[in-house]
Amino acid sequence: MLPCKPSNHSSSSPFNKFPKSFSTIFPSATSAFTTYASISASLMLLRSIFNDLIPYPLRKHIFSAISSLFCFFSGKQTIIIDQSDGIEPNHVFNATELYLSTKINPNTKRLKVSKRIKDKGLSCKLDKGQRITDSFNGLELKWRHVCYEVEKKGNVTEKRYFMLRFKKNNGDLVMNSYLPFVLKSAEMIENEMRVLKIHTLGNVHYGSKFKWESIKLEHPSTFETLALDPELKTMIVDDLNRFIRRKEFYKKVGRSWKRGYLLYGPPGTGKSSLVAAMANYLKFDIYDLQLENIKSDSDLRRLLLDMGNRSILVIEDIDCTVNLPDRGHRRHGQDKQLTLSGLLNFVDGLWSSCGDERIIVLTTNHKHRLDPALLRPGRMDLHIHLSYCGMHAFKVLAANYLGIEGEHRLFGEIEVLLGATKVTPAQVAEELMKDEDVDVAVEGFLSFLKQRKMEEDELEKDEASKKAEVKESRELKIEHKYLKKDEPLKKAEVKESRELKIEHKCPEKDEVSKKAEVKESEELKIEHKYLEKEEASKKTNF
Repeated sequence: MLPCKPSNHSSSSPFNKFPKSFSTIFPSATSAFTTYASISASLMLLRSIFNDLIPYPLRKHIFSAISSLFCFFSGKQTIIIDQSDGIEPNHVFNATELYLSTKINPNTKRLKVSKRIKDKGLSCKLDKGQRITDSFNGLELKWRHVCYEVEKKGNVTEKRYFMLRFKKNNGDLVMNSYLPFVLKSAEMIENEMRVLKIHTLGNVHYGSKFKWESIKLEHPSTFETLALDPELKTMIVDDLNRFIRRKEFYKKVGRSWKRGYLLYGPPGTGKSSLVAAMANYLKFDIYDLQLENIKSDSDLRRLLLDMGNRSILVIEDIDCTVNLPDRGHRRHGQDKQLTLSGLLNFVDGLWSSCGDERIIVLTTNHKHRLDPALLRPGRMDLHIHLSYCGMHAFKVLAANYLGIEGEHRLFGEIEVLLGATKVTPAQVAEELMKDEDVDVAVEGFLSFLKQRKMEEDELEKDEASKKAEVKESRELKIEHKYLKKDEPLKKAEVKESRELKIEHKCPEKDEVSKKAEVKESEELKIEHKYLEKEEASKKTNF
C-alpha cells in the first residue's frame, strides 16, 4: 500500500484569507455567552440592590426626572391620564379607553378581546404596554397604555394610566381641541353602544377594596307591561320625567340632582319589576347593593363613589338585610363598621353631591320597621305603596299572558272576587301560566279565586272565634281581678265583725265576774259574823 500524504486543504481553505488576528476580534460562542451571563447577573444584582435600598416613591421620582430629561432634549411633551383622580374615577381615562378601542389597527401587537354570551360582537381593548398612534388636524399623537403594581400594607393594587406624547409646540391644540374631541367622541360612541347593565359586588377585591362587576341587563319589564293602577303608573312616569328635565332647577335651588323612592307593600306585588321598568324607561344602569357585604362606612362611600352617573342604586328589603346601629347608640370603633349615619350621609348628606342623575330606591315589606330619619323628604322623596291585584292590574296581566284584549265573559265574576280577596300580581301571573288555552286559563283562575275566598272566609271565622275567646278570657281575668280585690274587703269585714263580737262578749264576762265577787264578799261577811259569834260564846262559858 502506498503511504497516505497529508492533505493540503487547509492551505486552500477560504478562512486562511482572513488575518490571524480574526480569532481575537471575534471570540468564540462560549466566551460570548459567558460574558453575556456575567453582565446579566451583574445587572440583576444591581437592580435588586437598587430596589431594596431605594423606596418606591423615591424610585418613581428618579424615573420621572430621567423621563422628563429625555423629553426635554427630545422636543416632546407628555400627558399622563390616571385611572382615578383621588378616590373618584377619572372620566378622561374612561373616555380615552373607549375612544382608543375604535382606533385599533392590525399593527397592534397585543389586544384584549372579550365577548359575553349576549353581546353581538367582539370587544377589543389595548393590553398593558401597547402603543397606538392617532392623528388630529395633521398632528401625530402617540398613546401608550401603562400598568404597574403598587404594594401598600401587604396588599398589591394594580394602577393604570394612559401616556400621550406629542410635539411641544402643539400643547394648546391638544389641550383645547384634541382632548375635548376625545371626550365628545367617547360620549357619542357610548350613546351608540349604550347597553344597560346591572352591577353587583364582585367576590374579588384588590387591597381590601370591593369592586363593582356588571352583566348586561335584559329585563323585559316596561311601564306598559306593569300590573299597576293607571293613576299610580301615570304619577310615577310624570315624576321621573320631571326629575330628568330639571337639572338647572336642582342647581338653582342648591340641591343634589338625585331622587329617592321607597317601594313598600306585600311580597309579590312587583317592586323589583318596577325598578327594572324605571331603568328601561330612563336608560339608567342598576347598581344592586347588598348591605350585608359591606363592613364599614368607608367601604360604602368608596363603592358609591365608583357608581356612574345616570344610574339607579337599589337596596332591596332594607328592613331585614342588615341591622344598622342607630345614630343615638354610638359604640367604640364605630368608624370601622356600617352604620345608619353612614347610609344617611350618602343619601342626603355632603357625599350625596358626588354624582348627577342618580336615583336611590329602597324596597321593604314592612315600612313601619324603618327608621323615620330614613323616610323623611329629601331622602325618600316619594313613597309608593304596591298593594294586591285589582281589576285593572288583572286585565294587564291577562293581556300580557293570554293576549286578551277587551272583555271576557268571566271578568265580571272575577272583578267581584278580586275585590273580596287578597291576591298578589305574582300569584295571578302564576295561575294564568298554567294553561295556554284562554278559556281554560281564565276558568282555572276563577276557581282559584273561589277557593281563595273560601280559605279567607274560614280564616276570618277562625280569627273571629279566636278574638271571641281572647275577649272572653280577658273578661274572666278582669272578673277574677275584681274578685281578688273584693276578698280583702270581705276579710276586713269578717275581722271587724269578729272584733265586735269579742267586744260584745267581754262586757258579759265582766258582769259575771262582778256578781261572783259580790257573792264571795257576802260569804266572807257571813263567815266573819259566825266567827265573831263563836268567840262571844266561848267568852261567856269562861
